[in-house]
Amino acid sequence: MTSENVAEHEAVEAAAAVSAKAVDDQLIDELVSRAQAEGLQLTGEGGLLQQLTKRLLESALEGEITEGPTP
Repeated sequence: MTSENVAEHEAVEAAAAVSAKAVDDQLIDELVSRAQAEGLQLTGEGGLLQQLTKRLLESALEGEITEGPTP
């Protein structure tokens, strides 16, 4: 791989990372806006943060159970 190819590959990866962050930011903004519109608290018992944390942990555990431990 030439230095030009390496530089191009790094530029593509950097652009993808920026693009992914923009999508992540948009997703977070949308979730917060929806929660506020529905009168859902962002933090606290039953709030958006608690619900997201629960779903994230469940998803991670399900993946771990399905795939098994990594050596």
